[in-house]
Amino acid sequence: MTLPPPDPFLRLKARGARSNPAGRFEPYAREASDDGWDLPEEERLLRTEVSLEVPRSVITRNDSPDVPFDRSLNPYRGCEHGCSYCFARPSHAYLGLSPGLDFETKLVARPQAPAQLERELGRKGYRPAPLAIGTNTDPYQPLEARFGIMRGLLEVLSAWNHPVSIVTKGALIGRDADILADMAARRLVTVGISVTTLDAGLARRLEPRAPAPARRLAAIARLAAAGVPVRVMVAPVIPVLTEPELEAILAAAAEAGATGASWVLLRLPLEVAPLFRDWLAEHEPGRAAHVMNRLRAMRGGQDYDAAWGRRMTGEGAEAQLIAARFRLAARRLGLDRPAPVPDLSRFGPPPRAGDQLSLFGAEALSATSPPASRPAPRARR
Repeated sequence: MTLPPPDPFLRLKARGARSNPAGRFEPYAREASDDGWDLPEEERLLRTEVSLEVPRSVITRNDSPDVPFDRSLNPYRGCEHGCSYCFARPSHAYLGLSPGLDFETKLVARPQAPAQLERELGRKGYRPAPLAIGTNTDPYQPLEARFGIMRGLLEVLSAWNHPVSIVTKGALIGRDADILADMAARRLVTVGISVTTLDAGLARRLEPRAPAPARRLAAIARLAAAGVPVRVMVAPVIPVLTEPELEAILAAAAEAGATGASWVLLRLPLEVAPLFRDWLAEHEPGRAAHVMNRLRAMRGGQDYDAAWGRRMTGEGAEAQLIAARFRLAARRLGLDRPAPVPDLSRFGPPPRAGDQLSLFGAEALSATSPPASRPAPRARR
């Protein structure tokens, strides 16, 4: 069963969802219907809309045992990449918007996030730990080229010597190779690039506005050449569709310069499950049942299992086989190395104009700086 389109006269171009069902918190649902008047209607192209938000806080805390961080930040709400499988779609329901087309067309930018981040880092009692960016929506989605919020966040984090881990599939991250390389030299950054498939045609249907696989591999190569630790994220692994490419993706990423790897099984929480089933019916009708049956075999017979310890990797013989294949390929390709340990010892407010150097800082500066040129002493007469 497919979801009804939001409007029969609405033209969708490069969108991952085909429908716009109401969010789970909404008391009413809207559905287009024929009013009986046989009047010509003009077809309308669905365009992206952007709203601005002034955040009162930007650092979000979590205590999930499934992720290796306790704090994260998202410069944007919603994501124009429009990935049909995106597990973050349900978060748009908290804004009173649909996890469907609204998630990829009604976006929120937070231009003042860098300034707010600096205020939060400077609060009394703040203790540094790696800040994860890109764990919900992509910080290098197309909007970043216009707003530059992620660049501003990196400038703040670099100035404060605060560690950060970045997850993205956006090739725009190459723009920030300079600041990322500088932070990497101080052990302050790690980057994960998501590569779902090497098939450009499949990627275009799955992730309609995300960079092509070749561009993501090029981003890995550019960052690796700059000395930035990069891991490839084979995520999500979609049974039947992308799962056969697991080893090939790892090999391509290793050749590009990745030094680590991870994988995540397809996750379909809440509203994502019907949206993805609808996508399968449209783009992969001959394999739709096979995909979902294989997925349910790894999800306890359901579309999704949110239990800690299972939501990322699934369970059962098939999930164990994927995990074993990943471990063997990662070991063979040298992608099983642990991530570098971040340096927390440097954290502190950046020097401001007019600040007095500490005694230690002044001595270190005088020891490492060349002596100032002085006029030669005059001969005594």
